[in-house]
Amino acid sequence: MSIECSSVLDQPIEDVFAWHERPGAFQRLTPPWLGARLVAEAPSLADGRAVVRLPGGIRWVAQHHDYDPPYRFVDDLVSLPLPWHHVHSFAPEGPSRTRLTDTVTTPLPALALRRMFAYRHAQLRDDLGVQSDLRLIDPTPQTVAVTGSSGLVGTALSAFLSTAGHRVIRLVRRAPLADDERAWNPFAPDPGVFEGVDAVVHLAGASIAGRFTGRHKEAIASSRIEPTRRLAGALAQARGPRVLLAASAIGYYGSDRGDELLDEGAGRGDGFLADVVAQWEAATKGAADAGMRVVVVRTGIVLSAAGGMLALLRPLFLAGLGGRVADGNQWLSWIDLDDLTDVYARALVDPALAGVLNAVTPAPVRNAELTQTLARVLHRPALVAVPKAALGAVLGTEGARELACASQRVAPARLEAAGFCFRRPTLDASLRHQLGHASPPS
Repeated sequence: MSIECSSVLDQPIEDVFAWHERPGAFQRLTPPWLGARLVAEAPSLADGRAVVRLPGGIRWVAQHHDYDPPYRFVDDLVSLPLPWHHVHSFAPEGPSRTRLTDTVTTPLPALALRRMFAYRHAQLRDDLGVQSDLRLIDPTPQTVAVTGSSGLVGTALSAFLSTAGHRVIRLVRRAPLADDERAWNPFAPDPGVFEGVDAVVHLAGASIAGRFTGRHKEAIASSRIEPTRRLAGALAQARGPRVLLAASAIGYYGSDRGDELLDEGAGRGDGFLADVVAQWEAATKGAADAGMRVVVVRTGIVLSAAGGMLALLRPLFLAGLGGRVADGNQWLSWIDLDDLTDVYARALVDPALAGVLNAVTPAPVRNAELTQTLARVLHRPALVAVPKAALGAVLGTEGARELACASQRVAPARLEAAGFCFRRPTLDASLRHQLGHASPPS
């Protein structure tokens, strides 16, 4: 059985084909709900192999062949006794438009494949559009070093920057295994690591999820504050880097500010996370004092089926066990993962952006609205409310207050003033894309 999915992209055929040949393309096109892990990207669309690890330890190896740039390439599954023949076709529709057609011959269910290609085509269209707009600000390819590159945000951002034509160097805390890796010690960074680097994106830090024990709180603070301070000091001595993009969090505003709308000028709130974030942000001062352009990205809840809150909620809702948290009135300030990668990419190339940015959509929702929207997208009920006492038993009183029951109504005032365009500003649009429930391509 064969299925065909096709759509028109507002980019020249040479640009669309070149995008597919760059590192990160496979990662950008992999639907997050599949639970797939990229082991090795094909070094060439002419004759390379891509290796993916699927849930259950299944190894998917795609062999590329029949390479005819910029019109066609093909991949076949060679690691399983399952027919899979995928033809990627590109046809010009005028000087600045391209028709992309995916034709797959396989016994796999057509509905699942159409969901996958709906995601892929939307992702490609949006990535190409954003990258084209960013080149209008600065078309110069940059070398970007990234800490925390294996995390949810780091993986997505590294792939996005690579497909845009930038060179990404992953800073790792082990011996490098590839040409795009360099070893670094977060507590004693060598300024020489940043030789030839134009910008640094600092994403590393221990997860805040978990019971707020003394040990957990120490891990949250120690993985952020001192490493950031030492990184800023190393960058002040390094030759080359001009920009530091540093992750931060809307926890700066405290765990509950009621209905107050919090833009970047709002004061610091109370609580453990607010204290940590304030020190975390202050730790970038050494880089700013050295003349670097420093952008601090205060991030809300990141929505992606590949990790974070949505990855935890999805199986519960699919099992019919989803529901609001406590009374459901707490504000949730969120951002789609792809919008967050766009924020970092814009901050990288736009010299007008410096200081704090609230990385959230303009449409925060209450927890009850999140619950109902997620249930509607997944076609499931949302009847099992989680009482506050149960959260306290799992996370501790402090953890429940600062994580599950936190209420922050945050506005992206500086992004909006800069004309930033969100791909998915509404919760429904984000959930449908991230969970594979968007409309299929023609």
